[in-house]
Amino acid sequence: MAKSIRVSSILFLSCATLLSITRAASFNVLSFGAKPDGRTDSTQPFLKAWASACRSIQPATVYVPRGRYLIKAAVFKGPCRNRITAKIDGTLVAPDNYWALGNSGYWLLFIQVNRLSVIGGTLDAKGAGFWACRQSGKNCPVGARSITFNWVNNGLINGLTSINSQLMHVVVNSCKNVKVQNVRIVAPDLSPNTDGIHVQGSTGVTITGSSIKTGDDCISIGPGTRNLWMEKIQCGPGHGVSIGSLGRDFNEDGVQNVTLTNSVFTGADNGLRIKAWARPTTAFVSNINFRNIIMKNVDNPIIIDQNYCPNNQGCPRQTSGVKINQVTYQNIQGTSTTQVAVIFDCSPSNPCRGIRLHDIKLTYLNRKAQSFCKNIGGTTKGVIIPESCL
Repeated sequence: MAKSIRVSSILFLSCATLLSITRAASFNVLSFGAKPDGRTDSTQPFLKAWASACRSIQPATVYVPRGRYLIKAAVFKGPCRNRITAKIDGTLVAPDNYWALGNSGYWLLFIQVNRLSVIGGTLDAKGAGFWACRQSGKNCPVGARSITFNWVNNGLINGLTSINSQLMHVVVNSCKNVKVQNVRIVAPDLSPNTDGIHVQGSTGVTITGSSIKTGDDCISIGPGTRNLWMEKIQCGPGHGVSIGSLGRDFNEDGVQNVTLTNSVFTGADNGLRIKAWARPTTAFVSNINFRNIIMKNVDNPIIIDQNYCPNNQGCPRQTSGVKINQVTYQNIQGTSTTQVAVIFDCSPSNPCRGIRLHDIKLTYLNRKAQSFCKNIGGTTKGVIIPESCL
């Protein structure tokens, strides 16, 4: 009987130990001294909560309750010992003085953290003062991206709202298998360089169910991006979904296997854009699929610009070395605010190849729109409006 009791006790203790190991640990920023008043600097309490969570052998959560938390530039470093979640019910606010974020280029930086999730919350970067400084021509800091994932594998950003970023709102750089879901991005249509989501040097990123209203690209896709899936995106105002600009540097990686589907552009400057510098490069664009897209009063619904040369500096009298190949536009419908709704301005030295148009219907003010083609080869299928110039 005694032996049976001991065995039962051992089993009970083993189960209890196992339960304690698998149960997630939670670290509330209030316990580390954070103040939800929007005025008290809570940067160090946030970093201390992160450090404790990162050291945990159990899956850990950094919890941010409701309230407003003043946060300066902060680096949340890994690697961590187990998976880690930042659960944010409150609002993180940047300092009123835009110089306070310094010249690092970031506000909130997560670096070398695997199995990271950022859930919920609002980021208010108070970017208006910085934009005004830039537009005035005064001496200004370099500006800060609101939230950046660098070298994050198996990451998630879900339900985040980003308001008035100084520069880009969300950056995914040098990552693998990151999901960006149900984010809401808001900035004025004239706010400079406030790309909504920027992906670069990353593989296996998915962006779904997100609303982006900003002053630059809704989604910008930089060199080294592979296997990117975008679905159910609401874009506008903004500069559209842009691959590039590519080819600024000679030794530059390409972009391949990118899909955008089931999305709506409203009042955007551009819709589906591929942009490349007019200079030699090793960069390329391959296997791009745009399908099931609605355009509502978009300036340039479909555009490839391989002669990008802002201010005619660093590229006059040169041609783009970016090789653009296998780009498909399928079931693209809606309205253009400019008469030339489809623009393919490709490079004379590296013409666009394998461009496919399948069921395109774009009109201009309820009248016929036009197409423009230069240095391009491809095929059409189904109804093509405006009339194809391929």
